[in-house]
Amino acid sequence: MRIIRTIPELRAAVAEARTTGASVGLVPTMGAFHEGHLTLMREARKSNGLVVVSLFVNPTQFGANEDLGSYPRDEQRDAAMAEAEGVDIVFAPDASEIYPDGFATSIHVAGVTDVLDGASRGAHHFDGVATVVTKLFGIVQPDVAYFGQKDAQQVLVVRRLVRDLNLDVRIEACPIVREADGLAMSSRNVYLDADARAQATALNRGLDAASALAESGERDGATLVAAARRVLDEAGIRPDYLELRDNDDLSEVTRLDGEALLAVAARVGAARLIDNHVLKGGA
Repeated sequence: MRIIRTIPELRAAVAEARTTGASVGLVPTMGAFHEGHLTLMREARKSNGLVVVSLFVNPTQFGANEDLGSYPRDEQRDAAMAEAEGVDIVFAPDASEIYPDGFATSIHVAGVTDVLDGASRGAHHFDGVATVVTKLFGIVQPDVAYFGQKDAQQVLVVRRLVRDLNLDVRIEACPIVREADGLAMSSRNVYLDADARAQATALNRGLDAASALAESGERDGATLVAAARRVLDEAGIRPDYLELRDNDDLSEVTRLDGEALLAVAARVGAARLIDNHVLKGGA
């Protein structure tokens, strides 16, 4: 496995691999790997001749009062984990490589960024995500890019970006990977002390309660959201948001007739965590 830090060197490595007819899979990450990241790498390895994992804590998607400075970083550990999964290249650039002096371009995806994390964290968040993903797609030119369903809104933003800009890359969303107690795996889970760690399990338990109600035939959106909120209230969690949204355009869902995304974000202890379930209505 190679660790590459510059765009010209990465492009040369990808071009060399393409001379053999290899397809290219990209796993964009901010590091601090856990089983969720490793699952994406395994999926990429199954289907591609060259697997590139980007390792870059993207400063433009963090707000002034967010955890950019404290975000967990351990490149040596991450590189060893990626190598064990058969990754060919870890692209670990400095911020100045991605955003050189004078950088003045930003990508904004309207609509799907206006709600949930876009409303809670601010417009800068998904502008930062869209810009860095567009740059990574331009640098690597992957055939397929792999994202985790835990970041469901991010997946929808990237899909819209690819569609609107006619980018020649297929987006694969892989299922959420959870701990044995149901907590969605996240790099930010390391912020949780024992009490907060136990409290955080209420996020998935709340979503489970709404999912069970939907499976029993309940279709009223407010009733489904209320079922999840009761579990959060019992655990003393006050969410940033808990909303039922269309699973394609994130418009508000008042009645569950098709697929809808029940999404939650909440600060638990020192961590801001997100989670979601896809609820299915209809016959």
